[in-house]
Amino acid sequence: MSGIYIHIPFCKQACHYCDFHFSTSMKKKEEMVLALAKELQLRKKKFQKESVATIYFGGGTPSVLTPAEIRFLIDAVYENYTVVSTPEITLEVNPDDLFEERIAAFAELGINRLSIGIQSFFEEDLQLMNRAHNSEEAQKCLEIATRYFDNISLDLIYGIPGMTNERWQQNIETALSFGIPHISSYALTVEPKTALNKLIQTGKIASPNDEVAQEHFMILVETLENNGFVHYELSNFGKENYFSQNNSAYWLGKKYLGIGPSAHSYDGVSRSWNVSNNALYLKAIQNEELPNEIEKLTLEDRYNEYIMTGLRTIWGVSLVRIEQEFGIEFLNYLKQQSQKFIDDGLLFIADDILKPTLKGKFLTDGIASDLFYLNLE
Repeated sequence: MSGIYIHIPFCKQACHYCDFHFSTSMKKKEEMVLALAKELQLRKKKFQKESVATIYFGGGTPSVLTPAEIRFLIDAVYENYTVVSTPEITLEVNPDDLFEERIAAFAELGINRLSIGIQSFFEEDLQLMNRAHNSEEAQKCLEIATRYFDNISLDLIYGIPGMTNERWQQNIETALSFGIPHISSYALTVEPKTALNKLIQTGKIASPNDEVAQEHFMILVETLENNGFVHYELSNFGKENYFSQNNSAYWLGKKYLGIGPSAHSYDGVSRSWNVSNNALYLKAIQNEELPNEIEKLTLEDRYNEYIMTGLRTIWGVSLVRIEQEFGIEFLNYLKQQSQKFIDDGLLFIADDILKPTLKGKFLTDGIASDLFYLNLE
């Protein structure tokens, strides 16, 4: 089974840390919604043999769309694709968009999972990140949303300059007080072309500290696991039966279709990505052209992707699969490259599965890059 991701490239304002593709101008919003539906139609032949198990509205900020616009896009999926009887339909939302009437309308659309961009419950953190909502809205939206939705995920950011361990712990405890069954949490990362990077370079904001971020990560893991959450992916924690089906499919290498500007797709052998420009995207779709580039993945590419995604998840990297799918040369290389991390207590092998230890989890991405197969010669 496969998933469909729909990228909504609009935000009310730009968060200082964000480098995703979006526009703060809503002038082309209606035109974009029509184009997204058109792209769904144009690409249906590619997915004729697939059953769609998940529909995910990401962005940007999908909650800037009206319920009618979201309904229009959900209908376009059903009109052009075979959808399972009970798909997971996720909508990313921001707290400032979540007044009760709107939340009720989202629930009536068949959306059964909300992903709420809280980031922090503290005013100073939200202002530093230039979020559109405030602390009061962050808590108020959860009070209302939990009346209408059982399956809710919220985002929290750690490693924010000035955030003490005590304040981070309080952020986690506040999230838990609402009975939320899924939390996605990420270290504040400084991307090159963001306002955050410029503010740090000019000395207006302190640079995030890796040691502080690692302390916050360990607090996060311990607190959530003590509260019944499963740490099933590096940045994701869920109660049983509340893992993100959409994201789990990505990490397990299943096919997915990305709709909208900058959206990526994967068909098992190649990746494609749409142009990250709203005007160029709209022009192409109006001409019934697909504004994307395609890259056929080599055996080396697929091995490296499996290493990266496998190490980030509870499912780990199967040594049996490595040998069967990629060959003995790759298996021997992986064993050789991973041995130093095993010796250092960062990785371990159990039942022919390679996984990071608790100590190694925070360093997973760096470890994975050292395990990549870079030269077949």
